[in-house]
Amino acid sequence: MSSPVGGETFRFQAEAAQILDLMAHSLYSNKEIFLRELISNASDAIDRLRIERFSRPETVADEPEDAPGIRVAFDKDAGTITISDNGIGMSRQEVIDNIGTIARSGTGEFLRAMSGDQRADTALIGQFGVGFYAAFIVADRVVLTTRRAGLGPDAGVRWSSDGKGEYTLAAVERAERGTTIVLHLRDGEDDLLNEHRLRTIVQRYSDHISLPIAIGDDDAPVNRASALWARPRSELAESDYHEYYRHLTGDYADPLAYLHAKVEGRYEYTLLLFVPSQAPFDLWIPQATHGVKLHVQRVFILEDTGQLMPRHLRFVRGIIDSSDLPLNVSREILQGSRAVEHIRSSAVRKVLALLKDMAKDDPEKYAVFWKQFGAVLKEGVADDPAHREDLAELLRFTSTRSATQDADVSLADYVARMKDGQDKIYYLLAPNPSAAASSPHLEAFRAKDIEVLLLGDAVDNFVVTGLPPEYRGKRLQSVAQGAPDFGALEDATEKEAAEKAGSDYADLIGRLKEHLAGRAWDVRVTSRLTTSPACVVANEADTDFTLARRMRGTGLPNQPVLEINPRHPLVERLNRGQDDPRLADWANVLFDQAVLTAGARLEEPGAFVARLNDLLIALTGETPASN
Repeated sequence: MSSPVGGETFRFQAEAAQILDLMAHSLYSNKEIFLRELISNASDAIDRLRIERFSRPETVADEPEDAPGIRVAFDKDAGTITISDNGIGMSRQEVIDNIGTIARSGTGEFLRAMSGDQRADTALIGQFGVGFYAAFIVADRVVLTTRRAGLGPDAGVRWSSDGKGEYTLAAVERAERGTTIVLHLRDGEDDLLNEHRLRTIVQRYSDHISLPIAIGDDDAPVNRASALWARPRSELAESDYHEYYRHLTGDYADPLAYLHAKVEGRYEYTLLLFVPSQAPFDLWIPQATHGVKLHVQRVFILEDTGQLMPRHLRFVRGIIDSSDLPLNVSREILQGSRAVEHIRSSAVRKVLALLKDMAKDDPEKYAVFWKQFGAVLKEGVADDPAHREDLAELLRFTSTRSATQDADVSLADYVARMKDGQDKIYYLLAPNPSAAASSPHLEAFRAKDIEVLLLGDAVDNFVVTGLPPEYRGKRLQSVAQGAPDFGALEDATEKEAAEKAGSDYADLIGRLKEHLAGRAWDVRVTSRLTTSPACVVANEADTDFTLARRMRGTGLPNQPVLEINPRHPLVERLNRGQDDPRLADWANVLFDQAVLTAGARLEEPGAFVARLNDLLIALTGETPASN
């Protein structure tokens, strides 16, 4: 390569000074992508040469058929990074058209000039024509030397610019075809002059470019140079998928499941998605990016932040590769479009189908999945109405029956083993699993051997409100809301006893209402208790218990109802001794105890303790000590 034999200065078109300043300081959020863009351009150039050899072999007949490749080099002393390729190169006019005119793309022009099968075979990117200018993110001067394949050695062109509105073109001798770009780095960018740093950037952004990328004088490629997802499934074994998963994620364990699908039609894209076997460390970090990486023709563009995979599937890892996704000029932000919506919807459906098959064919494996990611998947019931029914089939719950069997139950399992005459799916919301399991609201249901779903996760509030009111014709019913209704499961004797208790305790109920005015919306006898003296439930029309606790902070619904057990000795004693001067204290203690057993918070714990101490002292016959 000789020195320039002449040079000419040109001004950029399209208000270049402002555009180049935007490129260097505003357009890209991560400076590392300069290398991704230049490598992508080099890959395009090599692809174009390959197609030219096929479509117009006479134009490049004199060019050697050497192995295609891309090389990245650096010089610490000179403060430069060099990217070179042996692709098709450019003529002087192509340099003016495609480098001198910002936002004009030679690749785009090339694609528009082709049609049919040739176009489908190009697999080119760079349709916005600004990727080259990413070099000015890190460089204050860029020198490009190129020669187009098929032209003689004297047709070389050298382009140079400081990115401030002008560029210089000079004719040079260049024996080899292709392009070499030298970046003179800005002050403060010396950290890029490091082989490990460059290798890391290449492997992150360009690992699956289908051409070898070498660094420095070492000819060994630093990239894998093979997009596994682009290969037919028939060529791949399970071990190939597992190995790639570990490479992609850094996880030491194999995935629980994976799906590999190439979708053709109006939009063409490939999905290679994995379900991990254990939760990643950042699963509950709101700012964490999702585990799905977006590629455009094998080039990494960005990590999904919710456009391609919803939050309740954020545990999914993998690749979505498509040429149909609209990107902004920096290739970093997806723009809303039908293509994006289509790909997202398809990816969600396929992941849910994968989980459904796992639950059906390998329940033990699905149990592992549910333990790791069940709480995340539940979010979708409220957030993803379009897939609510599919998600309902995937839900698993602890129940009064499964708790003793150490196995969660699906809604389908629950319905299949409902008792004869049972027409509702009973559930209990509680602040945590232990509170749910020990709740007094379950006593009568346990006595009748009626299974109740125990919902102790915070997200379960939204699961209940998000699910349809019926599942397979069975209405969901909270055991802590409204009057107990066992329907056909309650015999005539029990109904008569309940009616008699209501009559026998009518006077006590009236007195308790007076003493609890402002605290309890109502007081009534109940058949839902067998061992506890009382419980607090939500009025039929009121919000369910735990959701009210989240909304109000007290743990109580807006209309709390105190239900008393007419068969409990304490309640029987109060009924016999309604003239007890301490009945008001008993009423408040009874109410506060019910609040505590529900897992709610006492508004005045000091008053509760004082009343309880006074009552205990009175029962012993002692006189309280004076203050």
